[in-house]
This record gives sequence, C-alpha cells and structure tokens, in this order.
Amino acid sequence: MMKSADMASLTVSHNELQAMAYTDPLTGLGNRNRMREKVLQISAERASDPAPFTIGIANLDSFKPINDLFGSSAGDEILCQVAHRLKACIPDGALVTRHDGDEFAFVLPLIFERASAEKFGQMIREVLSAPYDLGDRNVRLSASFGFAIYPFAGEDCEELLKSAETALYRSKRRGRGQITVYSREIAQEMKRATQLEQALRNAIISDAIDVHFQPIVSLSNNQVVGFEALARWNDTDLGFVSPGVFVPLAEERGFIDALSETLLRKAAEAALSWPRELFLSFNLSSAQLMDPGTSGSILSILGRVGFDPHRLELEITETAVMGSADTAHRIIADLRAAGVRISLDDFGTGQSSLGRLRDFIFDKIKIDRAFVSRINSDRASEHIIKAILAMCDGLELEVVAEGIEDYAEAVKLRTLGCGMGQGYHFGRPADGIATLRFLHENYYDMAIGERVSA
Repeated sequence: MMKSADMASLTVSHNELQAMAYTDPLTGLGNRNRMREKVLQISAERASDPAPFTIGIANLDSFKPINDLFGSSAGDEILCQVAHRLKACIPDGALVTRHDGDEFAFVLPLIFERASAEKFGQMIREVLSAPYDLGDRNVRLSASFGFAIYPFAGEDCEELLKSAETALYRSKRRGRGQITVYSREIAQEMKRATQLEQALRNAIISDAIDVHFQPIVSLSNNQVVGFEALARWNDTDLGFVSPGVFVPLAEERGFIDALSETLLRKAAEAALSWPRELFLSFNLSSAQLMDPGTSGSILSILGRVGFDPHRLELEITETAVMGSADTAHRIIADLRAAGVRISLDDFGTGQSSLGRLRDFIFDKIKIDRAFVSRINSDRASEHIIKAILAMCDGLELEVVAEGIEDYAEAVKLRTLGCGMGQGYHFGRPADGIATLRFLHENYYDMAIGERVSA
C-alpha cells in the first residue's frame, strides 16, 4: 500500500510537470498552452454574452543581429528584461506570454476595440524602447505589434493567433515599431502579398526575372563608362510588377539571395558582351550585408560566368550597413580584396552619412536624386552638392549624380565638378539586346573618334 508521503511526492511531481507545461523556462512567463487556457476561460465566461476581448503579439525588431553580435547569453538577458517590463505594465486580469524566440503575446480581456488596442501597443512600444543593460554596454530595440479582436478576427485561440500574426506581418512590412489591428482589408492585402510571393518564387525558378541596364556617363564628354543593373519583372497574369514591390518582398520572405544571385548571373553574362573598360553596377540588399556567405557567393558567380571582379561595382545604402556593421565590414573587405569596387548609394538621405564614410571604405558616392532634381531651383540643394563634391575630392572618392533628367541639370553638375551622371537624360533602363544596340550607336563611334584624335 502506497504511503501518504509517497502520495504527496507524486502530487508535487504532477503539479510541477503541469507548471512546466504552461511556463516558458527562460522568462518564467506563461507559454502558448497558458495563453490557450486563458482564451478558453474568457470565452467560457462570456459564452452567454460574447463581449469582445483582444489578443496581441509583440515581436522585437532586428533581435537576431544583436543576438549574433553579443552572443546568446546576452540575447537571453534581453529577453528576460523584456519579460520583466511586460509583466510589470500589463493591466490587471491580462496575461503576457512568451512564444518562440523574441515573440511575446498578450491576452487583454478589457480591450474591446481598435483604438484601445493601438493605445496599448503605443504604451508597450515606449516601455520596450528604453535601453537594455548588458553590464558593459546598453542596447536599444524597437518592437512591432499585431492585434486581433474577438470575435471579429476569430472565435478561438488558433484563429485569433493567426489573425494577430497576419497583423504583425503587415507591421513588419511597414517598418520598425509599427502597430496593426487585424481587419478584413488587411487580410486581403496580406493574401495578395502571399499570392505575389508565390508568383515571384515561380518566376525565379523559371528564370523569368529580367535585368535591364541604365547607362552611367562621364559628364565631361557624355561618354558611357558603365551601366547599373536593374531588376524587371513582367508576369503573365500580374503584368508589370515594380521592383519597389517585389525586391522588398523577396527580402522580407527570406529569398532575396536566390533573386539576387539570378540577377547578378544574368547581368554579368550580358556585360561580357560590352567593351572591357565598361563597369557593371549592381545593388546589394540589407539582408545580404548581414549574411557572412555573401562575398563568397558573389565571387563564385563571377568565377562561373568568367566576369572580371575589377569590372563590378556593388551599390549599398547606409541603411543596409547599419543592420550588422561587423558582418558588413567583413563582406566589404573580402570583396574589395578581390577587386570589386563599393559605392555608397542614396548619399545624403540617411542618418549617419559622414560616420559611414569614416567607418567604411568606399570607392564611389552616388548623390541622391532628391538633391539633383532641385539643383537649379533650390540653393540649399546646390550648396549640399557642392559640399559633397568638395568632401569626396578630399577623400579621393568618385562621384555619380543620380536622377539627371534634363540638359540644364547635367550642365550644372559638370560645372560644379561632378565626374559622372545617371538618369533619363542619358538613357532609360533597357534590356540586354537594346543595351548592345545603344552601345553600337553611341559608344563605339565616340570611342573610335577619341582614339583617332589622340
């Protein structure tokens, strides 16, 4: 016969196991099971009068790069500090849980409608934006939010979670620190994005993404010195899809590498037909500058195609190098060591332009079209361009002015001492065949004329 002490021991063990099944071991918060239990409880209590309540999901922005940079123990410490803050500020009767990785969730029995959910999200966003103490350093993070209101966004926990995740995904697409409350319109928008994603994946697999080329010229004589490769997608069902739509989508959904590798291969193959003195300019995404394998992948593609790395220029933005500076440093160093040149794109529109010039080694600066388009109408833009040109001269950096659309802008930039230009005034993006025709009509005659006069 089992003794009472043994019975008590089994009871304790059972309670401990049950607690473990409902608790996140790292933070001590509840987990998904605890959330489901809370939702079932509220639903049962309100069965006769189904008053609304809200669930929400919070996801830390760019947590993975910080975790990679400082280590998993520092990442765990941040997650525990997040949990402590959330537990301290949620309303009475509400629940906060931790799900996978850097994702936290809320059950909010007394939030009934959109405005209250957004207000709660704003409060939590402020709480999470304060610095996190890691002993010898402080780290700042933002968070994105998705909310779903019962019963409009779902009638059980799984439906509500799915709706909240849809809202969260929309927040992530809009940038950092965004708040979205689920609605049917948002669901349709996300459905279209999913359909677009599948079509894009199929287009990559079937090699249906095209590359067009826009000329970059020397402003001293208007002669072509290179081309920038630009992605183009004309889908059978969807028609023309802007790269401003499908490139960020590929980055968000995690297959920008496949898209970029396809585009670089096609661009390099086309550029083999150009005169060897012409360079190929190609854009790198922020995701690629956070991937240590990027430099090896690029050089491998060039090797397979037989394209000289010295003819390749890679364009990166300030925003791209801010994601994971150490990894970006290594990628840039490896590529420059192989002969690839690096351009800083959209110069003047970021938050730390001068700091980037100090911290990274670039070969070229591209002045953003926002300044170029107003060079003849806005004295401030003219003086900013003058300052950029003077600085680049001192740093021995080449300069390209983007977005030149008329003769007057080209003349002004040449007068100020800008070396190169790009824009519709010199040529619109064109496919590989049209680019070769452009070279035969514009480049070869000029090049021959120059050699004869020399």
